[in-house]
Amino acid sequence: MGGKRADFAGRTERRGGVWGTVVVFSVVACVAAGTLGAVQPATGIPEEVVQLTQFGPALAVGAAALYRRRRTCELLRGAAGAGSGPRSLGGAVLLGAAGLIVALCVLGYYAVRGEVPFTSPGSLQHAFALIVVAQLVGACGEEVGWRCFLQPLVRSRLGTVASSVVVGVLWGAWHVQVFAQAPLYAAGFLVATVAMSVVLGVTLEGTGGWRRLLLAGGFHALVNIGLLLFLDEESGAVLPMVCFGLSCLAVAAPVIAVSLRAGRRAAGAVPGATTLHGT
Repeated sequence: MGGKRADFAGRTERRGGVWGTVVVFSVVACVAAGTLGAVQPATGIPEEVVQLTQFGPALAVGAAALYRRRRTCELLRGAAGAGSGPRSLGGAVLLGAAGLIVALCVLGYYAVRGEVPFTSPGSLQHAFALIVVAQLVGACGEEVGWRCFLQPLVRSRLGTVASSVVVGVLWGAWHVQVFAQAPLYAAGFLVATVAMSVVLGVTLEGTGGWRRLLLAGGFHALVNIGLLLFLDEESGAVLPMVCFGLSCLAVAAPVIAVSLRAGRRAAGAVPGATTLHGT
């Protein structure tokens, strides 16, 4: 009985450690992003090229490493929190999903307005190649926190889809400036972050290290660049953001279906096995 009590206490402590780390990460990511956003004008770095707020989650990972260094390194390497779900659906699927999201946004916007607010790369204030590289760097600054650290951390307690939803809500709430816009705008954005988080969580399941970071960052950067060129959601216009949210949801739905089906097959292959993949 004493051994059972000790084991139960250890599991409880580990659970508390996970959610405590989630809270610390989220708070530091918000404070760091706010500070970086405040100092960006003084740096002279144009927001069109990269927003310094994107590096807030990376700083939050650094903060977590100060008091949980070993665990943080395990999560970043992919040695922990991978769960029992099926392996990654593949980088091509993930990057293709990013392109599909942008394409559906454009089609939805065109269906309503009969036009698309296309911005030519040559009309941007800065070299498009510079913007592409900077967007990838900035996206990786975010994703090292959200997808390489927080997702596998929460995944160690919840199923793939459920953990992705939790991370998506936190990711959306982290963009606090969105809530200063119209309610429908904010709702569309939150739908988008949760849906994209599910796509990322499912397709990257079982993937760790630099591959996970580059794939997540590539997906994020492709979506950002697509929105920059084809939509005007940064202006606060509601329609493009609603199109964005619905497009992300449309792409996430079949990904969830594939995930649940794969989870059931994996559970059925082992007699008596259970899966939390879709919970």
